[in-house]
Amino acid sequence: MTPPLVSIIIPCYNAARWLGETLDSAFAQTWPNKEIILVDDGSTDESLAIARRYETRGLRLLAQPNRGASSARNNGLAAARGDFIQFLDADDLLAPDKLTRQLEMAARLGGESALCCRWTRFKRHINDADNTSQPLCKDADAIDWLITKFELHAMMHPAAWLVSRKLADLAGPWNENLSLDDDGEYFCRVVLASDRIRCCHDAMTFYRSNIAGSLSGSKSDAAWRSAWLSLELSTEKLLQAENSRRTRTACATALQRFIFEAYPHVPEYRAIAAAKVQSLGGSRLTPEGGPRFRIAARLLGWRLARRLERMLARNRTRGVPSREPRQPIH
Repeated sequence: MTPPLVSIIIPCYNAARWLGETLDSAFAQTWPNKEIILVDDGSTDESLAIARRYETRGLRLLAQPNRGASSARNNGLAAARGDFIQFLDADDLLAPDKLTRQLEMAARLGGESALCCRWTRFKRHINDADNTSQPLCKDADAIDWLITKFELHAMMHPAAWLVSRKLADLAGPWNENLSLDDDGEYFCRVVLASDRIRCCHDAMTFYRSNIAGSLSGSKSDAAWRSAWLSLELSTEKLLQAENSRRTRTACATALQRFIFEAYPHVPEYRAIAAAKVQSLGGSRLTPEGGPRFRIAARLLGWRLARRLERMLARNRTRGVPSREPRQPIH
């Protein structure tokens, strides 16, 4: 019997610095039946040239004008032939047995579970990984998992998931109106379409973080608008699935956190979020920050303290050369 085919889909925008290592980790997967699809999203660096070197190893290479990561993933998804889908950003890494471990679990479970695994952050080399325990790496039903996500502001990076094609079809395509947190909104739909979430603790992925100029670190108004839309859509989906005291509290907490974090940007979305918080029964969440922020907040109020915090952060980073983001914000 032929083992299930896995499609590894890699959206790529100006990732030449890391792309070879990422592709090597995809080709090194011990699972024998796989296809690797890279969608270049209008890169202006050497990404496309690097990718072409892997075509002799079987890489399926697609190219499109720059339309963003969600568009690139949808393009790859349309071309994919796999029974399972593995999304992999062009600077992240998979442990060699990641797919094998999760697919062995899938064979034991049956059904349409959303499969995740352990993951850790790293900067340059995986031996520098912090190995911090991630609160969403657990077995749970969809509602409980999303409540944890919203209450703790926790994340599961895209490569940690393995999604059956049936589950991907139920969830629908990536939302191409989103840039920042497009994965949060997409996997919210995957989770809600699944039987439950099962974490494979024997599998591991590596999330490259703290990249100067990365989209995930962007604080532009365009990024905040995308973050708001992702949060609005995700909280609405959770409340549609279960409108209860516990889900309203979790959604109010997530919306209140957005108000604190986005200030003083996008006042129109912060106002909408504030009205939603009140309609959901309010939130006890307080602004988060380091010791200096907390002292300033007590003396000056959290709004002025946040402005001072960001002004100091800008002064610290002034003069630091920028790098190309993972994806431009549209």
